[in-house]
Amino acid sequence: MTTTPTAATAGTVTIGNEYVVNRLGYGAMRLPGPGVWGEPAHPEEARAVLRCVVELGVNFLDTAVYYGPDVSNRLIAETLYPYPENLVIATKVGARRNADRSWTADMSPASLRNAIETNLRQLRLEQIHLVHCRYMPDADIPFADSVATLAEMQREGKIRHIGVSNVTLEQLKEAQAIIRVASVQNLYNLINREHEDLVDACTTQHIPFMPFFPLAIGQLGQAGSPLEAMAQRYQTGPAQIALAWLLARSPIMLPIPGTSSVQHAEENIAATAIQLSPEDFATLSNTK
Repeated sequence: MTTTPTAATAGTVTIGNEYVVNRLGYGAMRLPGPGVWGEPAHPEEARAVLRCVVELGVNFLDTAVYYGPDVSNRLIAETLYPYPENLVIATKVGARRNADRSWTADMSPASLRNAIETNLRQLRLEQIHLVHCRYMPDADIPFADSVATLAEMQREGKIRHIGVSNVTLEQLKEAQAIIRVASVQNLYNLINREHEDLVDACTTQHIPFMPFFPLAIGQLGQAGSPLEAMAQRYQTGPAQIALAWLLARSPIMLPIPGTSSVQHAEENIAATAIQLSPEDFATLSNTK
């Protein structure tokens, strides 16, 4: 008899020495409509995805007010509230969506406070479990000042833990001079490994690292590619091999793949059962 893989199959990671979460989360960026804008084309499917991932052991959700805007948070609350006792919800602040659907920095103290209050209201929480301070290159506020604003709200009891997002190793150190950084969330996947130094630093310091866009594989996944051939040997898909590689890269890795499809959500979670051989892991690690 076979056992259905769940998010727990890959083990756990601890956030802030407090929240023990299964090592495959869910990123809510794909819940809104195309371009992360507006309502989903199929609202019931979006709700079904949320129910599916929780049923399959996902107890870490990543969201943001600017997903939609406001759509992801609302769908999460409408679908899952009252929340399972072990569910950890993380959000990000520091950006906003403009009327032309562009993304821009929004890191002033007033904006950060408003974003936290909005998250609390939309998610129906009294305290946000984890807030990532996202750095935006066009920010006109020093990153340290934004982190300090969140530290104030943490002392006020509105935030439990603070992480950083889209940062360099130097910015991580800058934040650590102000707060205890609970997690790091940066772009990282099989084809984009710009932040290897951050992954290594987080591994050494036991800080959970949450790679966004974890399923990006580009041309590596095209027909006839070595990655596709490897996927066939493991009887799975290239995207699932990419997730398995991330999970094998470091014990602090917490991928947060997003999807608006129940089938894809189930496939992503099934990747937790893939055990890459040392040779296959090395092959992928040397593929750029």
